[in-house]
Amino acid sequence: MDTTRQCPALLVSAPASGQGKTSVTAALARWHARQGRRVRVFKTGPDFLDPMMLERASGHPAYQLDLWMTGEDDARTRLHAAAGEADLILVEGVMGLFDGAPSSADLAQRFGLPVLAVIDGSAMAQTFGALATGLAHYRDGLQVHGVAANRIGSAHHAQLLRNSLPAELHWLGALPRDPALALPERHLGLVAAGELGDIDARLDALADSWAQHATTELPPPVQFTIAVEAAAMERNLEGVRIAVARDGAFCFLYQANLDLLRAAGAQLVFFSPLAGDALPECDAVWLPGGYPELHLQALSQRTDLHAALHAHRDAGKPLLAECGGMLYALDALADRDGNEAPMAGLLSGRACLQPRLAALGLQGIELPEGALRGHTFHYAHAQIDASPLARASNPNGGPSAEAVYRDRRFTASFVHFYFPSNPHAATRLFLP
Repeated sequence: MDTTRQCPALLVSAPASGQGKTSVTAALARWHARQGRRVRVFKTGPDFLDPMMLERASGHPAYQLDLWMTGEDDARTRLHAAAGEADLILVEGVMGLFDGAPSSADLAQRFGLPVLAVIDGSAMAQTFGALATGLAHYRDGLQVHGVAANRIGSAHHAQLLRNSLPAELHWLGALPRDPALALPERHLGLVAAGELGDIDARLDALADSWAQHATTELPPPVQFTIAVEAAAMERNLEGVRIAVARDGAFCFLYQANLDLLRAAGAQLVFFSPLAGDALPECDAVWLPGGYPELHLQALSQRTDLHAALHAHRDAGKPLLAECGGMLYALDALADRDGNEAPMAGLLSGRACLQPRLAALGLQGIELPEGALRGHTFHYAHAQIDASPLARASNPNGGPSAEAVYRDRRFTASFVHFYFPSNPHAATRLFLP
């Protein structure tokens, strides 16, 4: 096996959130893809929404990389595999370049990724160069390859920003200050790509705008090495049919999780509660996270599905409900305006959406099946009339420590699990 592969690569980061990392990464991915290049894109951290946009921009699934949640070996394996089939690898960072533990800078240094710093230049001129220089020299051993400007006012403005850079920093491009290029957002981040009927037009517009100021040269090649080939996946779900809810209410699905279940032998059968689909014939059910609060009436009216899920649980069959899936499993759910509707009633309790963030952070938890890692991010306050099976902890000492509830083979939590963090434990959640 070829244990070392080379491919041009960039980690796209910024001084802070809101600078335009996703827009620039998407513009880069779509622009290079239109040049006939094979582009593979990753997202730093546990985010679901940015990868949906990046998948659409590049034409290929976007996977997560996180030195704690996914682990170094998982990240190294995915980067090595991408290097074997791509002309360019892009990794979108999370928050600011040095924020968090582990940070985007930590990831870049661990794998030798050159950094592209995206800076919002809308309210500055020569200070742009000072900020870029500070990012480049803040930490020894970090390679900041170049800089891109977001929200420029004109070609002249772009030239001012470009001229402010020191010679060692490459100018890689810019995007204009244009509301038409903004990617729509809601309380959990970007609006899911699948909900935007004009998503391809938006991405093409980003690529067109990028082309006006882009450099045509590829970033430097990076060597991606793995020590040994990964062990074969245990096929302990051979022949198991897993019904997976997937639509606008249940859309937070890691591609890596789906890949793992299939590699374990499972047959995945997708169904849409919003479209009125019946629960498919299955051995296990997965209700992933998403936006049930935006579809209260449609979900409350699915009494047929509620009954089918009750029968499934009462038969002792596996059922996993994560975050939005757990909210759907409660007796009732209310949106931010206080409009409440009955839900499936699998777990005694009710929840309401609140204006302020309720929980955020990486989560590690010990279950009877084994230890799993994941994260939590939600605006819901839940009152649940059940004793937790276990409680998660934040590896950085943060306050978020989500409970996991269990009734027979029904498991529910606000935690979004990353299955490859412990494949054996994850597959046992679905094992009949």
